[in-house]
Amino acid sequence: MELDRIDRAIVDHLMHDARQSNKELAARVGIAPSTLSERLRRLQDAGVFRGFHADVDPKALNIGLEAMIAIRLRKHTADEVATLKKHTREMREVIDVYHVTGADDFLVHVAVRDADHLRDLAVSGFTTLPEVSHIETSLIFDHIARPELPNYGSWL
Repeated sequence: MELDRIDRAIVDHLMHDARQSNKELAARVGIAPSTLSERLRRLQDAGVFRGFHADVDPKALNIGLEAMIAIRLRKHTADEVATLKKHTREMREVIDVYHVTGADDFLVHVAVRDADHLRDLAVSGFTTLPEVSHIETSLIFDHIARPELPNYGSWL
């Protein structure tokens, strides 16, 4: 989908504040609210927006520990990749999954209650899978959040 100047402005404004009303956003980009609604629907249908979310403090959800789990597959086949992706989508502790290059095949960001929960997740959630040959877990001490989402504005 080719984005025009108005589409780019809509995307830019929503990246910085997805909670603004349609009326506010329409005024900011200089179009009528009904026109904005149609453009938003078109952008969503085209897959420009992957979703909208709230940034929640993990402690509020009794999450005491986060980690990155590096996973190596036995064979890097399409079937094994698909199986691991499906498996991680079904795990409530998984925040993000990255299919990467290098020594590891996946990096999986997880959030758990405590060290015991992390150990149980690593052992029963990953090492028991026949596709997995090796895992390595790194604790996350701190996450330095960007004040806003990645600045794709330079591409807009």
